[in-house]
Amino acid sequence: MQVTEVQIPAFKAISNAKAVGVILAISVAVFAFLCWLVYFKPASGVTSNIVAALPAVNAGFNSLSTIFLISGFVAVKNKNYSRHMQFMFAALASSALFFICYVIYHNAHGDTKFAGHGFIRPIYFFILITHIVLSAVAVPMILSSFYLSLAGKYALHKRVSRYTFPIWLYVSFTGVLVFAMLKLTHS
Repeated sequence: MQVTEVQIPAFKAISNAKAVGVILAISVAVFAFLCWLVYFKPASGVTSNIVAALPAVNAGFNSLSTIFLISGFVAVKNKNYSRHMQFMFAALASSALFFICYVIYHNAHGDTKFAGHGFIRPIYFFILITHIVLSAVAVPMILSSFYLSLAGKYALHKRVSRYTFPIWLYVSFTGVLVFAMLKLTHS
C-alpha cells in the first residue's frame, strides 16, 4: 500500500542534492544557535513557576516522542502506513514542542550543572555527550526522512529512516534520562 494522500508536489520536484543542501544548512544553523544559547549566551535571569516547570515538560515531550516513535515503528511493521504517518507527525510535533520549550528554558535559566559524584558522574556525562552528538546528527536525518516521505520517494525514505529511527529514539529516550539524573542530583 502506497501512501499518496500526504505528498507535497513541490518536494517531489526538488532534487535530492538540493534538498539535502537545504536540510544541512538548516541543521547547522539550528545546532550553531543551540551551542550559542547553551554555552555562550548568559541566562536572562527571568524566573517563574512556568520556567521552573519546563525541564519536566521537556521530559514529557521526549517521553511522548519515544512512545510515538515506537508506535510508528510497530505501525509500519504491520504495514499500516496511514497510522505510521500519524505517529511520525506526532513524534515530530512533540519534538518541535520540546525544542521550543528547551530554547525558552535555556534563554531564561541557562545551563544546569550536574551535581552528582562518584560512579554516576561518568555515566551521566557519557549519556549527555552521546545525547548531544546524536541530536546534532538526528536533526538532518529526521528532516531528510520527512522530505523523502512527503516527496513520495518511499524506497529512499525507508533506507534513510532505518538509521533515523534508532538515533531519534535514543535522543528522545536519553533526554528523559538526562532530566531524571539532573533531578535526582538536585533534590
